[in-house]
Amino acid sequence: MPRFNIQHITSYIYEGPVRDSANQIILYPLQDEFQEVHHQEIRITGDPQVEVYRNYYGNLVGSFMHAEPHSTLVINSKVEVFVKSRPMPSDEIPAPQQWQQLHEIRHHTPYIDFLKQENVEALPEIESFAALQSLKVNTPLHAANHLTTLVYENFTYIKGITDVETTLNEIWKLRAGVCQDFAHMLLAMLRLLEIPARYVSGYICPNKNGMRGEGATHAWVEAYIPYFGWVGFDPTNNCITNDLHVRLATGRSFSDVSPVKGTYKGTAAHTLEVGVSVSYENGETIDAPETILTPQPNKNGESISNSYRRHMEMMQQQQ
Repeated sequence: MPRFNIQHITSYIYEGPVRDSANQIILYPLQDEFQEVHHQEIRITGDPQVEVYRNYYGNLVGSFMHAEPHSTLVINSKVEVFVKSRPMPSDEIPAPQQWQQLHEIRHHTPYIDFLKQENVEALPEIESFAALQSLKVNTPLHAANHLTTLVYENFTYIKGITDVETTLNEIWKLRAGVCQDFAHMLLAMLRLLEIPARYVSGYICPNKNGMRGEGATHAWVEAYIPYFGWVGFDPTNNCITNDLHVRLATGRSFSDVSPVKGTYKGTAAHTLEVGVSVSYENGETIDAPETILTPQPNKNGESISNSYRRHMEMMQQQQ
């Protein structure tokens, strides 16, 4: 069973002292028959007391308050996780019977939330592009695999042109982005087919196989396959997830599983740095903590990669 050591650091540096910082963290990996957390340590500036509870989607959530004035806030999570290989789903049951089961459960808990579609203008275009109705001649598993490949082959993986607030309409127009954008696009397609689908946050553990997002935070989708259960599909890497994907949390979209979010009193100007180090299967960590922190762009920040975004916007205006 592969063992991974993961370190996830979030660092806020403020221009001046701030106070009454109230925060929520979702940094506790899921635990079930395929994933076991052997040890976890979370250190936070000021050593506040963290209250941990399980939310509606089954994720462990921590909340804390740092009331005293402070100019930095660092949240440092270290965790050791064991991951077990999963059995692959099969297509032994006839397709019409599987689609019928999906139709019957569409109003049942816990599937309702994972069938709700965002209010997106581009949905008719997405449905036409994916030729969704024609996929129902095959099984839901075949359809999910097909759509995973469709996103992988038709969307360009480019860092820096999107952020966590980029809408599905924007992703559709750009036909580009990173793992969270690929996941949101696949979610929309699966839900249009009435296949319950949920967003998954986590990490891809390095295996020297060239997977996108290796050794970093990652996002993918889990779809409900009739008579089998939830199956992970990674449209960024065109694969079914297994023991190299460590699941952190699940929800309807990124907003449900954001690793760190909060509010505070004081100056709005700050710098955010995030770093992740993920070990190889033998537990050997390849990055030192001081080398993994990377500045994150501000909401209004521009990156060099955004030249692609500006080019796409110009092309759309000319059409």
